[in-house]
Amino acid sequence: MALLDKTILTALRDIVGEDRVLTDEDSRQRYGCDSTRVYTPEPGAVVLPGTVEQVQELVCLAGREQLAVVPSGGRTGLSAGAVARNGELVLALDRLNHIEDFNAVDRTVRCGAGVVTEQLQHYAAEQGLFYPVDFASSGSSQIGGNISTNAGGIKVIRHGMTRDWVAGLKLVTGSGELLDLNRGLIKNNAGYDLRQLVIGAEGTLGVVVEATMRLSRPPQNLAVLVLGVPDMAAIMSVLAAYQGQIELSAFEFFSELALQKVVQHQGLQRPFDTPAEYYALLEFEQPDDDAMEQAMNLFEHCVEQGWVLDGVVSQSVAQAASLWRLREDISETISRWTPYKNDISTLISLVPDFLAEVEAVVSANYPEFEIVWFGHIGDGNVHLNVLKPDDLPMEEFQQRCGEVSQWVFEIVQRYGGSISAEHGVGLLKKDYLHYSRSETEVAIMRQIKLAFDPAGIMNPGKVFDL
Repeated sequence: MALLDKTILTALRDIVGEDRVLTDEDSRQRYGCDSTRVYTPEPGAVVLPGTVEQVQELVCLAGREQLAVVPSGGRTGLSAGAVARNGELVLALDRLNHIEDFNAVDRTVRCGAGVVTEQLQHYAAEQGLFYPVDFASSGSSQIGGNISTNAGGIKVIRHGMTRDWVAGLKLVTGSGELLDLNRGLIKNNAGYDLRQLVIGAEGTLGVVVEATMRLSRPPQNLAVLVLGVPDMAAIMSVLAAYQGQIELSAFEFFSELALQKVVQHQGLQRPFDTPAEYYALLEFEQPDDDAMEQAMNLFEHCVEQGWVLDGVVSQSVAQAASLWRLREDISETISRWTPYKNDISTLISLVPDFLAEVEAVVSANYPEFEIVWFGHIGDGNVHLNVLKPDDLPMEEFQQRCGEVSQWVFEIVQRYGGSISAEHGVGLLKKDYLHYSRSETEVAIMRQIKLAFDPAGIMNPGKVFDL
């Protein structure tokens, strides 16, 4: 794909400066993709604006030139939502990384779209507060991208998704207008909440340039339990037992194969010697000794019921971090096999039957492939990862996985679930959108996009086609 016209490149440089318009091959490859690694990036240019006003000018220029725009954050997405493959202008928001206007009373802080998640977490800690949205990519993902994909992660069972922590946001629409949505208010029933439309829209309605984020009190003395369980039904029984008496901040699961991969490639130790089909990781606060005693009593109860085969509890902050790595390091570990990923969800109560059906389909159709399961099972979200054999061409691998994905999504549809629990639709899943959204819903979504982006220049081809 050729670079943008020289006249357009000159106009871009006039807005952001000579050194903020990147056309070299390395920069185009770096900024034109996300973590899917399925599509070849071919952007026409990359531009790094430093102010909201510059973003507005760039979008107005793109509108006049009928130039497609792809907003780019930390590029950690897994649905190709930030991939530019048709000569688009990539707006990389790295420079919008300010944190300011902390309000101790409201427990809010204003962040540029380019603020890295971990940066916000550290800032909150410095104020004696806590930003709870957390995931493996917190060291590189950006707030703007998190908002655009409604990122979830490992604390959803207690703290919810990104949308639960966005008190307000600023959006540059496809017309170049700047919308200041909700302005940090807790109560605001004056008409439609356009802020919530923007959250999870994957950059198709405009460019998120700034957000006012809520903060919370920090947790007290977190403890981590890792439990070996015989089957998925047992995991849900464990969840019900613990949730009935303890407020969990996380409830994750992973398969034996996932554990084997992490132990082998990350230099970690197994949590205990007893093998199990699945493992559950629980996190909870222990403000006093009574909390741990209650947790241990529940552990004994679960063992007596046959739901738990073995387990270990953290005795220190360092051990808690090590146990978390067994779960958090899975994605990084299996990335070397270029996995075909499906993050799917249904109601928590339906997960065992749902997963059993998916497992049956996958096992029957991928007999020679390694299957790695993990996920945020406490909120009904499981991640199916099919690992590519080293000797299988990528194109053939994608084709075979895509065929079975259709069968998996048919199961998702029957269970009233979602084809994308937290990673968005992007390019990767747009052909399957109808399994989660009705024709009427998609038609309304198209009308909403046109209202925000009448020229259709904002991240076109993602989620659905106009």
